[in-house]
Amino acid sequence: MATNGLNGTHANGGHETNGRAKKPNLVIVGGSLGGLFAGVALKTHGYNTTILERTPENLLHNQGAGIVAGGDTLEFFKRYDRTGKPVAVPSFKRLYLNRKGDVIHEEINRQNMTSWDLCYYLLRANYDQIDSPYLEGGKLPEIRPTDGQIKYIYGATVTGIEDKDSHVLVSYTRNHHDDNNATEEPSTIQADILIAADGPSSTIRAILEPQVQRTYAGYCVIRGTVPEPEGSPAALAVFRERFCFFHGPQMRNLTYTIAGEHGTTEPGKRLLNFVWYANFPEGSLELEKLMTDKEGRRRRITIPPGMIAPGPWEMVKEMGQQRLPPQMAEMAEKTRSPFVQCITDVIAPKNLYMGDKVVLIGDSLAGFQPHTVASTSQAAFDVMCLVEWLDGKVERREFVRRTMQFARAMQDMGVRIGNRSQFEELDVGEYIEDRNFASIKREERVYPAWTAEGLDEI
Repeated sequence: MATNGLNGTHANGGHETNGRAKKPNLVIVGGSLGGLFAGVALKTHGYNTTILERTPENLLHNQGAGIVAGGDTLEFFKRYDRTGKPVAVPSFKRLYLNRKGDVIHEEINRQNMTSWDLCYYLLRANYDQIDSPYLEGGKLPEIRPTDGQIKYIYGATVTGIEDKDSHVLVSYTRNHHDDNNATEEPSTIQADILIAADGPSSTIRAILEPQVQRTYAGYCVIRGTVPEPEGSPAALAVFRERFCFFHGPQMRNLTYTIAGEHGTTEPGKRLLNFVWYANFPEGSLELEKLMTDKEGRRRRITIPPGMIAPGPWEMVKEMGQQRLPPQMAEMAEKTRSPFVQCITDVIAPKNLYMGDKVVLIGDSLAGFQPHTVASTSQAAFDVMCLVEWLDGKVERREFVRRTMQFARAMQDMGVRIGNRSQFEELDVGEYIEDRNFASIKREERVYPAWTAEGLDEI
């Protein structure tokens, strides 16, 4: 393994095997979970990969976010993880609360909860052998002779792509930081196949489909975590190893247990993760206040942990005291590093471009509203399908059908359930039905006929 902090590269691995067919070189734009899913799987299957990540540091900052680990996420780690580290905390029941905090409905329904940071560090360990405290109880993965060569380039902001018939030429700037001086150096890299895994605001998608834009859905998510020992007995009774919901006028809250510091799943050392969806009409004074950070900057989509201004956060906590069950209002009061995101919709019309040399995956293809609990699983599913296509196990047509039908169906479902949850006042039983419908396993879903329209033309 080699690391070069000056030029922002991190590379290792790869051995030539006599007689083995040459596989294409792949460039992956985006070094968060989607890009790392692609990098880990492709490396394991012997493909040479380079990840371009725009963040100027080698490691991304912890996003402090819990994730529902769907079936495809768990299947990905089952197939490709070499650390042996548990990736999820189980939730055994779903509970629904009323405004007073009483349990009004419960059902046995096991789900698995993980966190962004645990997934990230396990994927980095598998991709480029980044060691970290998150591997405690596991191991640093070995490099196998059949692994593809890898390179992780950080501080790399993509500025353009060009179809060169036999390959794609990717242009980017490399940000160098040395002795408090920052410089940018233009550079290029060739890709036999370019994978866009750069999120819902994808640069690659914007180049290919400039008319496709993220649209604000009319509400925001307020998120944070509280250490398990700091929860009150009343809060622990409904949040510990439970998936707990509350529906109120123009808001919804869900809270559950995730792994704690450095990915520990030991009871008593975990985190309570709260996710609060609240309506803020576009152009409203409340939205402008909420999305203006403590430095006075109006953020378009996200205010990261530690950047919420004191005034807006007091507004949020007061709203929680007035409108949330006391156990959930408690989470807002006790969290130390909350963050806020505007909920948006986006979907590209197709996922293959430039003669199949450019592939959109995950949020770059379709950004779902969170009621689908499928964003991370979409990226894992897309990557597993991509590998099967590149390895010749499925035909191109089947790859397109699987990934596009899933993207279209889930994006549409997210809009429908989001509208019902945030903008309609329904009986709690209807919200429960929506939640159970969203939880149907992907392989058991029957997609509407319209999701297949035009796929043969891609």
